Amino acid sequence: MPAPIVFFDIAGPDGAAVQAFYAEVFGWKVAADGAVSVATAGQLEGNLRTEGTNESMLYFGVPDVTVALARVTANGGTVEAPRFEVPGVVILGLFRDPAGNRMGLVEIGEDGRAIIP
Repeated sequence: MPAPIVFFDIAGPDGAAVQAFYAEVFGWKVAADGAVSVATAGQLEGNLRTEGTNESMLYFGVPDVTVALARVTANGGTVEAPRFEVPGVVILGLFRDPAGNRMGLVEIGEDGRAIIP
């Protein structure tokens, strides 16, 4: 069996600020020690690429990328790329959390699947 992804870790110099950001923006329940349990949408899709910078990114599913980016900025994050469409593939937005971690948003429908424009 191929190895599944079973854990993720988001770091920053101010743990309380990182915890508050993800709780406020995404509604995650965060324990005092930083532990979270986040629902998944079934099989986790991914991409291994050769172009661009060497980085790892997490993409969070949200019903409205524009609304989520507004919550990002209201809670100390910054918008890296506003809502945009990759025709036939996905609707995205990119942001940095208060610690500078670069993350993405994917617009999802009521069924939890990515909306394909």
